[in-house]
Amino acid sequence: MPSKLTTVDEYLALLPADRREALDALRKLLGSHLDRKYEEGMSYGMIWWSVPHSVYPAGYHCKREQPLPFLGLASQKGHMSLHLFGLYCDQHDGKPGALLRWFGEAWKKSGKKLDMGKACLRFKKLDDLALDVLAELLRRMPCDEFVALYDRSFGSARPAGKASAPKTGRKKASTGKSAAKSTATRHKPREVSSFGPR
Repeated sequence: MPSKLTTVDEYLALLPADRREALDALRKLLGSHLDRKYEEGMSYGMIWWSVPHSVYPAGYHCKREQPLPFLGLASQKGHMSLHLFGLYCDQHDGKPGALLRWFGEAWKKSGKKLDMGKACLRFKKLDDLALDVLAELLRRMPCDEFVALYDRSFGSARPAGKASAPKTGRKKASTGKSAAKSTATRHKPREVSSFGPR
């Protein structure tokens, strides 16, 4: 899927009919359960709901000019996926937090197979999903609580004195091995336990 698409309608229009129907139905269902502070748009070549800068000025710690991502929806080569960044943040010293544990238990009780890595839930059709569990998860993650959870999980990744607004100026180009090493260390993803088959 082209990463330069700017609207959800453009994204959906390029999908095969069966994928378009499934993702649009799921998008509408998720949207009806999301806190109204989240905003829908396109990011990372997929549909995202994010916390806008007007609510959280610091933005995403990996790319401050982008709003803080919360939930992604995508069509991949062999499956569709939900990116549950809110669950990814619910880790404490590498162990799942209460919300993550609840989600795993609730999904198991639904009788549906959980095909999930760190926070990417994969599915082939809507019937693969425990939609009531997803709806309840979103109800349990209002925007303000998600932002607090994100701050607890990634607060140390935010440079001191840079929390109030995203950077908009151009960065000085870095060269050499030490710059590459510094960048790799700074943006290295956290290891997160997964509770489902990969």
